[in-house]
This record gives sequence, structure tokens and C-alpha cells, in this order.
Amino acid sequence: MAEIKYEVIEHIGLLSESAKGWKKELNLISWNGNAPKYDIREWAPNREKMGKGVTLSKEEFEALKSLINRL
Repeated sequence: MAEIKYEVIEHIGLLSESAKGWKKELNLISWNGNAPKYDIREWAPNREKMGKGVTLSKEEFEALKSLINRL
């Protein structure tokens, strides 16, 4: 399997942290050198491992914000 390369362009915020130190974060990340996207996922301490997450384009992120604001 090919190595996944990523660069955290901007750390936007921490959503939660587990007892084992894994942090669920919202970040702007460039995956494999592509345009940055909004990303929500859990990260092990020092970001040596990552869990499954959700990656959103700017348009999808704006739509999600609108939906949340309607609550």
C-alpha cells in the first residue's frame, strides 16, 4: 500500500481528547500534495497514528456549518 503523505496547513481546534491521549481535531490538511481540505479525525499523541476521519471541501464545510447553525 502506498504511503499517505499529509501536511497540517492549519490546526483549527480540538474537539475532544480520550483517556489514552488520542485527540479528535478539526484541521486544514493537504493530502498527498493536493489542495487543502477540512478534516475531522482522531490523532494519536504526536500524530504518529491517525484514525478514520471525514474530509470536506470548502463547499461541504460551509454547508455543514449552515446545517449546524440551523439547530
